[in-house]
Amino acid sequence: MSVMQTLLPVLPFKRTILVVDDFDDTRLLLKTWLEKRGFNVVEAENGNQAVNAAQEMRPDLIIMDMHMPELDGLAATRKIRDIKELDSIPVVAVSAYGEQQFRADALAAGCSEYVSTPFEPDNLETVIRSFLP
Repeated sequence: MSVMQTLLPVLPFKRTILVVDDFDDTRLLLKTWLEKRGFNVVEAENGNQAVNAAQEMRPDLIIMDMHMPELDGLAATRKIRDIKELDSIPVVAVSAYGEQQFRADALAAGCSEYVSTPFEPDNLETVIRSFLP
């Protein structure tokens, strides 16, 4: 065993998820749920904060509410996709609007997947794990 192996503890690699939602309760619920599943969580409460946090933190995945003040989820996703270093980060759109057209709009904006709320936790976890095995 090398000196470095002796001195440095082996820490499990934790994936980071950026949770973007303008409702504090929703962010807290998702944060708690994701942390129990072993993820690090970063929060943003609007699209502008989401773009800044994504640039700063480089999360492994973004869960993006679509309807927020200042900059909605569609516009924030487009901005994230325009930044070369961020364009490969999966963005999971979350919205109460379950219409097929809104899903199509989210995917056209660059979202990787669309989940309608209310959602079953197992379904969201399946979507997350499909991007972060």
